[in-house]
Amino acid sequence: MQLLRLSIIIPCLNEAEEIGATLDACNAACNRDTEVIVVDGGSSDGTVEIARNRADVVVSAPRGRASQMNAGARHARGDVLLFLHADSRLPAGADTLVLEGLAATGKRWGRFDVTISGRHPLLPVIAAFMNRRSRWTRIATGDQALFVTCDLFESAGHFPELPLMEDIALTTILARDGGPLCFRQRVTTSGRRWEKHGVLKTILLMWRLRLAYCCGIDPNELARRYASHRQS
Repeated sequence: MQLLRLSIIIPCLNEAEEIGATLDACNAACNRDTEVIVVDGGSSDGTVEIARNRADVVVSAPRGRASQMNAGARHARGDVLLFLHADSRLPAGADTLVLEGLAATGKRWGRFDVTISGRHPLLPVIAAFMNRRSRWTRIATGDQALFVTCDLFESAGHFPELPLMEDIALTTILARDGGPLCFRQRVTTSGRRWEKHGVLKTILLMWRLRLAYCCGIDPNELARRYASHRQS
């Protein structure tokens, strides 16, 4: 399997404080052949202007992470798609790791381990749990820089248009193709949402939401609960 190019897709909404550093990290971590696509969901804070100076492609899409990531995939020219949060930083040589790793193993999707930046002492524990859980379950979350070959992404039907848990839904489908390629090199993602809304409260909320999703609760109801938590 010969994979020639990686496309990094970054959905964002009002991320002017983070997007510049994220894109600078992408450009530093990857070679010139790597394509960087920013998909904006209607920002009003200068996100788009910052992105235009650093990304290869900046497009708009209806608000919603699944909608925005699918729109980015439609514009991508790479053989492999990597979906990155707007507040996450890739490790050095990420593009080479992904392309060579997939080619060497024959796998068609995967993710990185994650480190959560911040001052709260529980953040390293959360990251360690996320990394171990992903290996046990073969499921990945958006914080872990999910990557997938274009052909598998197409056959999986893209991200389901869900208001929440779109990453869980997609990787559940991808796992039918085989387990992910798991890199121990780490993506660094911001712990701001945990620290802003309370680390323990956020952990408990996400556990409850994930359990409810597995029990078949409507994702729209889960999104309402999540939004209520963020506003509290």
